[in-house]
Amino acid sequence: MAEPSARLLRLLALLQTPREWAGGELAQRLDVDVRTVRRDIQKLRDLGYPVHATAGAAGYRLGAGTKLPPLLLDDEEATAVAVGLRTAASGSVTGIEETSLRALAKLEQVLPSRIRQRVALLHSVTIAVPAAGPTVDPDVLTSVAAACREHHRLRFDYERHDGAGSLRDTEPHRLVHTGRRWYLIGWDTDRRDWRTYRVDRMRPRIPTGPRFTPRPAPDADLASYLTRGVSTAPYRHQATVTLYVPAHVAVERIPPTVGVIEAIDDNTCLLHTGSNSLDEIAIHVALFGFRFRVHEPPELIAHIRDLTARLTDAIA
Repeated sequence: MAEPSARLLRLLALLQTPREWAGGELAQRLDVDVRTVRRDIQKLRDLGYPVHATAGAAGYRLGAGTKLPPLLLDDEEATAVAVGLRTAASGSVTGIEETSLRALAKLEQVLPSRIRQRVALLHSVTIAVPAAGPTVDPDVLTSVAAACREHHRLRFDYERHDGAGSLRDTEPHRLVHTGRRWYLIGWDTDRRDWRTYRVDRMRPRIPTGPRFTPRPAPDADLASYLTRGVSTAPYRHQATVTLYVPAHVAVERIPPTVGVIEAIDDNTCLLHTGSNSLDEIAIHVALFGFRFRVHEPPELIAHIRDLTARLTDAIA
């Protein structure tokens, strides 16, 4: 049987998992009887940790308290947290770099040497490319997330891609992160339709609006919905192109914010993309390095013919 202090830490670690524990389960895990578990639960409560008991069957779970309990991680969890913090240091949220490095310094100070060596090895052979472009204010991000969770109407000033500003009133649904950008998918109450907004262009107005009843999502796959919205829908020209490579090869080369890949068979796929410039579409698709055929729009096909003739004349 473990010493009482070690047993308390082990009990706290078990209670930190997102589930309820029956008293008998805890007793078996700790190799004690149920009465000892009850005494240890009370000791944790005396230390300020809110351990809640389920009525009827003796079930226990750790609730939110006024102080952060010691975080007890196994080797794989500790490695994942350390790697995640280091990755976040080059993230897309304003100030996350410094905060992540402070948290990482605290974690590495107490990591066992075997885990510290594993994390150091990964870091020594890894180079992170900082995220380009504007970052998101963490207060804005948490405000938007809270409005999504609590189903509160959200009013915010929004800067469009052309620099023009407008006031939006939405029923926020979900935040979606592409790796470089944060987006809000919400129901625009004035336009009476679903819209996608870049969070770095939002300035929420406080307080939030009244509660609303959530609508069915515009798509069961919100990641694909966002990809279609940011890669084709906002643009003047929307193109469909056959790529003569497997879909998984195209996905490796073409970011989801550039276009949507749709598999046709094992060797070909469709690219749906868009731009306000025909030149941009033509040159971008050509630079992928794949054989391709353009299907629409007709003006893009004509533009590529003209561009091809001009390029041919330039080297004749």
